[in-house]
Amino acid sequence: MNFKDYIRVIPDFPQPGISFKDITTLLQDGPAYRASIEALRELVKEKEIDLIAGPEARGFVVGAPLAYSLGVGFIPIRKSGKLPAETIEEDYALEYGKDKLAMHADAIRPGQKVLIADDLLATGGTISTSVNLVRKLGGDVVGAAFLIELEELNGRGKLDGIDVFSLLTY
Repeated sequence: MNFKDYIRVIPDFPQPGISFKDITTLLQDGPAYRASIEALRELVKEKEIDLIAGPEARGFVVGAPLAYSLGVGFIPIRKSGKLPAETIEEDYALEYGKDKLAMHADAIRPGQKVLIADDLLATGGTISTSVNLVRKLGGDVVGAAFLIELEELNGRGKLDGIDVFSLLTY
């Protein structure tokens, strides 16, 4: 299946010069959505994975079904103030702004193997922050999986030593 056929590209969103890759058109097509999760599962299935962590919000729609298909748990990584129990937090820069991510302090036991999943790898800010959060809790990041990777932004460069799995590259 050519997954690029299911991705809508929106020029100049959210600001001029950005070519936004919209996955909502993939998500609304049941067979394509299922096939994309199955394809990601095939890319990462040889990894020993105890948990999948996904950053808010599109990491949830990739990470949770991937975790389900692999039979492992899912950890939501949220924006600051959104999780109800004790959290750890870290600031990070987006490609067009700044934010803070948080994870429950008891989400990972030391030594657990964690795959981070998201819809898109761009500059790597969100994912490298997610990696840092997992490592603060003693987790072993065994890889990062994405529907889309924007190669020209070199987000992979911020993930030195981490296996990166991408279904599509632009």
